[in-house]
Amino acid sequence: MASRSSDANFLNNFWIPNHVLVPGAEFDAGEIDRDGPECPVLVFVNSRSGGQLGGDLLKTYRALLNEKQVFDLGEEAPDKVLSRIYANLENLKLQDDQFAIRTMEKLRLIVAGGDGTAGWLLGVVCDLKLSHPPPIATVPLGTGNNLPFAFGWGKKNPGTDEQSVKSFLDQVMKAKEMKIDNWHILMRMRAPKQGSCDPIAPLELPHSLHAFHRVSEADELNVEGFHSFRGGFWNYFSMGMDAQVSYAFHSERKLHPEKFKNQLVNQSTYAKLGCTQGWFFAPLFHPPSRNIAHLAKVKVMKTHGHWEDLHIPSSIRSIVCLNLPSFSGGLNPWGTPNRKKRRDRDLTPPYVDDGLIEVVGFRDAWHGLVLLAPNGHGARLAQAHRIRFEFHKGAADHTFMRIDGEPWKQPLPVDDDTVLVEISHHGQVNMLATHDSKAKSVHDPSSYHNDVEEDDSDEDSKTDEFRKFGAADTFKIPDEVDLAHLS
Repeated sequence: MASRSSDANFLNNFWIPNHVLVPGAEFDAGEIDRDGPECPVLVFVNSRSGGQLGGDLLKTYRALLNEKQVFDLGEEAPDKVLSRIYANLENLKLQDDQFAIRTMEKLRLIVAGGDGTAGWLLGVVCDLKLSHPPPIATVPLGTGNNLPFAFGWGKKNPGTDEQSVKSFLDQVMKAKEMKIDNWHILMRMRAPKQGSCDPIAPLELPHSLHAFHRVSEADELNVEGFHSFRGGFWNYFSMGMDAQVSYAFHSERKLHPEKFKNQLVNQSTYAKLGCTQGWFFAPLFHPPSRNIAHLAKVKVMKTHGHWEDLHIPSSIRSIVCLNLPSFSGGLNPWGTPNRKKRRDRDLTPPYVDDGLIEVVGFRDAWHGLVLLAPNGHGARLAQAHRIRFEFHKGAADHTFMRIDGEPWKQPLPVDDDTVLVEISHHGQVNMLATHDSKAKSVHDPSSYHNDVEEDDSDEDSKTDEFRKFGAADTFKIPDEVDLAHLS
């Protein structure tokens, strides 16, 4: 009996009553302490992630908490849920409902799924401009799990039993808040005379790839005669052969879902596809026309208002624009530059809230394996506030791109027009981090040692900001934003 009572008291820290969740529901004095929960949570689960794990986790959370505070992302989009609940909270706040006010101030979100699912929720929270944006904890239910790993939540798929869930809830209650940079991506091209340049997802559109798609005619980003695409990311944007391998993996998983039942099998299949796609033997199987330098000219903005050309070595077949120190299952492509590199090349450690994105290049999979070595890193190309890719005729008829684990094949027009892809800094969002967090803040520089040693053979050595990412239904660009440079 004592154990049951203790469990009930613990879960009361997270329990949200119906009158907060359901407009019009009456306050039940016997449902919970009037002072409110210490750590109220809303839980979003992608029931299709992790084989059967997503569905099992959903059942466990609903058994432990109020089932109305646990949501299946396959049934209801997060922007609909948060809009409804926050509208109710604001209404209760006007009625001086102290319970609701305290719940809003302490609210935390839990999202269980892959990196794409986590990015979906991050985009929604940013787009909705909530009066009190809640911080977010991520449960690693995907294959790579780079976002959870970066903030100390691990990269292995979690247990779905009650004890495992209670342990995770305890971590959420003890976690610290940390701000991270948001990045907006915009692509614009002249409408092709024939065919389509819409992104081609692996067989069917992943639900989170809504974060990168063509804007509607009513959207302020729309320009007549052009196709415009927009999106946002929090971990990375990549282009080239790594995205091609990821695309092949997702395609295979769509064709044969029965073969992808657990994380270990998924990772093994991913490695095999890296071989069959020629990533380990890129000089033999990967035509030079697909190398980044042949595909596009690249410009970066290191100081506000000043664009400069970025030299991309001709051997680079994959380029990664990285926000967090976690890529390809928890590896850190940027590493930590030593004093000499910081002085000679004006490089800094990869802070997650400094308004800079790290640009790293790779030749092939063998080059990527250097990340497994102590102090290993890719070819550090630049750190910048903005980056622009300019694709020209004749480079290729398509390329592969990826945002936070979600890949697509991007057709390119074959006429004389340029395709522009621009990435720019776009505010910040609150994350929850454990004491094991790999992500570091620029406001805590002591987290990186000043005398980091590494291999010295370092190779090849926005005035206006967009308002939303398009993750939620509504999307608006301020009137004062000048989009002429993308026309």
